[in-house]
Amino acid sequence: MSNVRESLNYEGFGRAVRELATTIAEDGYQPDIILSIARGGVFVAGGLAYALDCKNIHLVNVEFYTGVGTTLEMPVMLAPVPDAIDFSDKKVLIADDVADTGKTLKLVHDFCVGTVADVRSAVIYEKSHSLVKCEYVWKRTDDWIEFPWSVEPPVVKREGQILDA
Repeated sequence: MSNVRESLNYEGFGRAVRELATTIAEDGYQPDIILSIARGGVFVAGGLAYALDCKNIHLVNVEFYTGVGTTLEMPVMLAPVPDAIDFSDKKVLIADDVADTGKTLKLVHDFCVGTVADVRSAVIYEKSHSLVKCEYVWKRTDDWIEFPWSVEPPVVKREGQILDA
């Protein structure tokens, strides 16, 4: 991992998603379903869904990162896991914020293969060492990405205590 950090603010994120959607549309791909990888992929999926006029969004929650640069050995899908039968014969676009190791995207891609008509992936950033090479990428980098939704600490602890009060 590079020690250099790239910061993306909300305005830049809006441009990135719009440009990513334009690339997808110009390729002629019209997904029936956008499958969001939570958490960062939720923002990407929402923007792509509006830009591509796709109203069918599903979410899969995958745990992999445990901190900055620290991960579990392998990613794990958390409940509730979508029923793959809901995707039968559909064109599915997997959306995430970054393809870093690619392990999370591979897990979700493999979940879809064999059930769906076509599965492709779209990310804002893709790292050179990613196991998965996404069909749609806004920017390639090996820098650590600071996304606007993850640079500030939470305003509450899990127990509900407000921190910024």
